[in-house]
This record gives sequence, structure tokens and C-alpha cells, in this order.
Amino acid sequence: MKTKLCIFPVSAAIMASAIGCASSATDIEPQNSHAIFSSFSYEGTDDYYADNPLASDSSFYNPILPGWYSDPSICTNGEGDYYLVTSTFTYYPGVPVFHSRDLVNWKQTGHVLTRSSQLQNLEKQHVSGGIFAPDIAYNPANKTYYMITTNVGSGNFFVKTQNPAGEWSDPVMLPEVQGIDPAFFFDEDGRAYIVNNDDAPDNAPEYPGHRTVRIVEFDTATDRCIGERKIIVNKGVRPQDKPIWCEGPHIYKIKGKYYLMTAEGGTSTWHSEVIYRGDSPMGPFTPWEGNPILTQRTLDSSRTNPVTCAGHADLVQGPDGDWWSVFLACRPIEGDMENLGRETFIMPVKWTEDGWPYMTREGETVPLQLAKKGYLRGDDSTFGNFARTDNFTDSILGHEWLTLRGSATDYYSLKINPGHLTLKCADVKSTEKAVLPYVGRRIQHHKYNAGTRLTFVPEHEKQCAGMLLFKDEVHQYFLGKDRKGDSQRIVLRRITENGTEELAGKELAADNKSLDLRIESKGMKLDFKYSTDKGETWQTIGEDLDAGFMSTAKAGGFTGTTVGLYASNND
Repeated sequence: MKTKLCIFPVSAAIMASAIGCASSATDIEPQNSHAIFSSFSYEGTDDYYADNPLASDSSFYNPILPGWYSDPSICTNGEGDYYLVTSTFTYYPGVPVFHSRDLVNWKQTGHVLTRSSQLQNLEKQHVSGGIFAPDIAYNPANKTYYMITTNVGSGNFFVKTQNPAGEWSDPVMLPEVQGIDPAFFFDEDGRAYIVNNDDAPDNAPEYPGHRTVRIVEFDTATDRCIGERKIIVNKGVRPQDKPIWCEGPHIYKIKGKYYLMTAEGGTSTWHSEVIYRGDSPMGPFTPWEGNPILTQRTLDSSRTNPVTCAGHADLVQGPDGDWWSVFLACRPIEGDMENLGRETFIMPVKWTEDGWPYMTREGETVPLQLAKKGYLRGDDSTFGNFARTDNFTDSILGHEWLTLRGSATDYYSLKINPGHLTLKCADVKSTEKAVLPYVGRRIQHHKYNAGTRLTFVPEHEKQCAGMLLFKDEVHQYFLGKDRKGDSQRIVLRRITENGTEELAGKELAADNKSLDLRIESKGMKLDFKYSTDKGETWQTIGEDLDAGFMSTAKAGGFTGTTVGLYASNND
């Protein structure tokens, strides 16, 4: 069973108490060196959704997966089921799996990589290391789903299953496939191929970002690559312009022709998607003169509600025979700054008279609202403003929760105190490249409220517990309890590359056992609050603090920000 979510309509002010469904629960007694959390609530309050209601029941918002869901890949079994996966880098479990029947209503069914045998060598990697750009594909010849990806700590591998919502196999390593971003292509004749991004020829790049796309045949009977590995793209669609980072390749067979699609331009604002066509999966491939087929790079950066960095796409044929593209993009809120990371968007694919697909042409924007024939919005959409509260009443964490570099089950428990999440104060701090005593979820809105009820009495000055906003090892905010001398305190800290800065600290009553914590985001400003009377009154410990220092524009990296629960014996 998964942890229970209490789901409220957006109009409900669930954060009034910041403890949602558990607000009336009787407090548990503190336990030595353990932090006990009785609930966690999250509510999105973005202005765009409030100011731009959907036009009809067949309308929906882009992105379909808001927040950090980068590098989407999609497939169908041809029987009306669609599956989508995204990158997780060093977060655990790895590679979320979403299922849909209409390409708009998506429900997470689990993760692909759920065992330590599938997620190796994540420790000592930066948070943006680990699992890059997973590809999911279905092979009708053996009715098997494949997920292939790169672990930058150990190489390229794939896993497989006949039930994407269930267990996946242990990894099959692919030492012959160097580089990153591998993808499967299963042809109609039963033959299979792996295509991916790799170094320049002879590992001698002519300029920074000079890359190639290579292909090799794959034998599904032996799970091995066979034959020669061949370069099918060198540099990109216009080699004379020195294009950078031709990556994230996919091959499709449509009406007898083979289409090779790749990203170009890097993952920032120059990002794009390009297309080639040929008569064989082994090439040669000819680029379309109308490339790129998707980008936002030439648009006015000061436009209202901009979508940027669009690229890294995948195509799928929809239920009605029409084609759709999923891709990543960003929604900056101020200049180029945002804390959400790269999100999953969707758009219909259009076709030229001579058979070339595209999503945008020059000057066209990625829409934030679309409509789809045959789609009816569900009660629990993944997009728009929504609110969730987890009371930790089940035996395992829900799919939205993540840990870093491992399962962290040595640190947290849902069974020691049923109806609570209990975190051990571990001898690990949040700046370390290790498995952390941290359980977090993605932030999915520019403006949001997140809160929890904490029962905890620190035993010494190095011990602390509370809420953590986490971008990477040196871009964090911590709100929680610690001890100074004989006094308990509520404390607010900012963790940067220069060390930990205490922004505020206030002494608590000597007999304080429990308090409520709340983080309120106003976009690029953050407020931090606490309550000692179960949410009746709130006190502000930090106001209008800079959220921008956690943005990708300033912090770098490939993930968005997560928020969650943390305890340490060494801070």
C-alpha cells in the first residue's frame, strides 16, 4: 500500500494549519535522536492558473507534468496504453513511470529502478549525476517493454519487463555503447537497434560541443549488440554552423520512411529539436531544410508567461492516429530564473505536404493551454494548481516521495510510529554526496505552501530536524529545531558553497515538544514560519528571502528543487 493522500480542491485553504488531515491528531511523545513528522502538506497557488481558467472540459494545461520531470520519453503498446518516463539523476527510486489512455490524464504507477541492484554507484555523485535521459520503448515482437538509460557513474544499461507498473529486471550493461542518451528502435521486421549520443570521430572534437549520433544493431534473443557501430550524424543538421550537442536521439518508422530526431543546442535557452529522414535505420539520413522542428530560442525573452529551453522530444501516435510530442521546457518567472527545473510538456505534431513533422515554426510559442478531442479532465489532474496532504498512514511512501542516492530506509520508518514518518538523526549532513536522512518531493509551482508538524527534542548542538529546501549540495534552506546550550531553538539556515549561514534563531519554551513549520513561496521570494499552538497563530522567522539562488540559472545542474523532511546528528 502507498501512503494515503488527502486531496482537496484548490479553493480549500488547507495550509491554514499547515498540517492538513492530521491537524486534530494527538501529539506523539518525542523519542531520543529521532524526529517524528505527523503529516506533510503541499499546495500550489500559481497566478497563471488562477487567472486563466480552462476553457472547457476538453482543455488542459501545459506542462502536463509540472515541476522537475525532465527528459521525457513515451511509448505505446498499440492497445491504447501509453507509458512515460523521465530522468531522476541521483534521486531514488529512479525513473518514474506514468500511464495514460488519452495522453493527458496521467497517473504514476511506480518507478522503473526500485532496487539497489538497479541503481549502483550513486554515492559520491553530484545530485545532477546518476541516471540521465531514460528511453522507454515497446517491442511488439516479444511483448516486452525496455527502458534504456545512462548511469554516468557506471555506463549505459537497460532493464525490461512485460508489466511497466510492476518489477523490472536487473540491469544489462552495454559496454559497447559509449556516450549518453541511448534509445531503442524496434523495426517492423523484428530487428532492433540502439541509437545514442557519443564523442566526436576519433575522440577529436573540432570545437566544444562537437558530438555524434551512432547506431548499432541489437539482438533481443541474446540481449547483446551485434555488428558494427556506425556514425549516422556528425555535428548536427548544419555542420558548417558548428552545432552543439546533438543528443537524445530517437528513430521512428512512419509510412515506410525512417525518421531520426535529436536535440541540438544544449539544454539552456538555445535548446531545439531537429529531424532527419532516410530509407534505412542505419542511414544515410538527410536533415530537413526547415529545421529546427521545435524551439523557443528566437522569441522575445520579455514576453508574458514565457516557455524556454524547449527540446529533448519524443514522438508517439495517439489513440486517433494523430501524432503527439512530449518534450522538456522551462517556465522562468523572473528573467531566466525558476526553481521548477525542466518540465514535461506535450504538443500535437503537424506535418508538411512532403512528410516532415514539426511542433513549432518561427515565432510560434509553446502553448500553456491546449484542447484534445476525446479527452475529459479527471478529478486528480497532474497539472494546474492542486493541493495534497500525506498523513503517513500506510506502510510505504507514496510515489511522489524521493530520497537521495539510495533508499534511506536505514534512516526513515513508517512503522516505528504508525501514522507518522520517523527520521533518525544520522551522522550525515545535507552537503555530503551520500545517502541522506532526507525524504522530499518536487516543488511543482512557482508559488506554493508546504508544511509539516514536527515532534522533536534535540539532544545536543549538532542535532537538528525540520524542513529542507534542496536544489543541490550547496544551494539549500533549512527550517527546523536545534539546540544552543540548554535552550531549544527554531532556526533558519541557508547552505551555500561558502558554508552554512544562520539567518535567524529564536529560543523556544523549555518544554516544547512539537511545532508546525511552513514554507511559503511567492515566486522568487520565500517566507519561513512556525507555530507553537497547532497553527492557531504563526510567527515569521524569515521573510522575502531570495529563492533565486536556488534557480538553475544561478546554481546550475539538471534538477529542480525538492522540499521535504530532514534530520541530522552532524549539522
